[in-house]
Amino acid sequence: MTRPVEELEKGKWPSYVTEWKKAGYTGLVEIYNKALEDKRTHFKHGGMVGYPGYDAGVIGRLSDMPEVLGSSHIFRIIEPAGWFYKTESLRKVVDVWTKYGSGLLNFHGATGNLQLVGVETENIEPAFEALAKLHYDFGGSGGDVRTLAACGGPAICEYSNIDTLDLYQVLTMRFIEDIHRPRFPYKWKIKISGCPNDCVAATARSDFAVIGNFRDAIKIDQDILKEYPEEKILKVVNKCPTSCMSYENGKLDIDMGNCTRCMYCINEFPKALRPGDDKGATILIGARARGRIGAFLGWTLIPFIKVEAPYTRLIEIIVGIQDWWDEIGNPKERVGEAIYRIGFGKFLFEVGKKLGIDPVPQMITRPRANPFWFYWPGEVE
Repeated sequence: MTRPVEELEKGKWPSYVTEWKKAGYTGLVEIYNKALEDKRTHFKHGGMVGYPGYDAGVIGRLSDMPEVLGSSHIFRIIEPAGWFYKTESLRKVVDVWTKYGSGLLNFHGATGNLQLVGVETENIEPAFEALAKLHYDFGGSGGDVRTLAACGGPAICEYSNIDTLDLYQVLTMRFIEDIHRPRFPYKWKIKISGCPNDCVAATARSDFAVIGNFRDAIKIDQDILKEYPEEKILKVVNKCPTSCMSYENGKLDIDMGNCTRCMYCINEFPKALRPGDDKGATILIGARARGRIGAFLGWTLIPFIKVEAPYTRLIEIIVGIQDWWDEIGNPKERVGEAIYRIGFGKFLFEVGKKLGIDPVPQMITRPRANPFWFYWPGEVE
């Protein structure tokens, strides 16, 4: 009879079971096979395991079959900005993990970490000390600021409206204590995308999203646009989400008052259309991929803000919202769920006033459907 794990090695696609076997991680193969047979996991939470002085960065996993595999903890390591590694550095990481751990590496976790999978409890300290000598550090886990993520930005992309790499580095160093030592009701994720294409999925997966954007008009080269087939131009015009585009007599017009800068037309006509010159970012708050009350996309908090070093205003906003959430948040409640619980209006009243964030139309999904007007206590004499 074929074992369940062997079924996962069949077919033309790469198999993670095969990779486990290559790494010699037979204990994990056996416990995983047993889990598939029993239709339940044989791992339990590993408790408070980690490196002295750190309260985050190690995901503890103990098994209920110590005779097969006692523990298989996971290291979360802060990745370089934009995930730019030197191969020389990576080879040294592999050597360390082959010596102290399973040899399995995950590029990358959902948050962006370099994840080193499978280390026994007694090897946690020597493994981290060896990694620290290579200038690597633990990332976030638990109720803390999670490891940040940023796209390659200006290093590789012509559409980037902000320096994602510098912003990532500055924010990481500013919040490094909160990454290493959990103090919040739950996790807080910051993701940085250079443009609305949002290659790091900040809109859907981060509590605080910084999306590079531009405030002025899309730049159009009408002569180069004529090199594209008219059929394609009309197709793009008709598919514009806000119907703000028109094409007549060989000329493309864009009503920027109704344009949401979704990048669709720029992606389709990269030679003829370019982002504007007045660059900055849109700030979204409260997204999460799943949860007790479902997935959230981020709410627009600030439609446009200049993002320039040393990023003082951006840091002020992050800290202000974190302090509010730290006071009113329930255990295991993300900031988006807290806002949903009390209402976005009250959130703006309590936090926005302190931070100088005023209500704007971009925060509203649709106009009011009732004629009643609500006033806060003290606003009416």
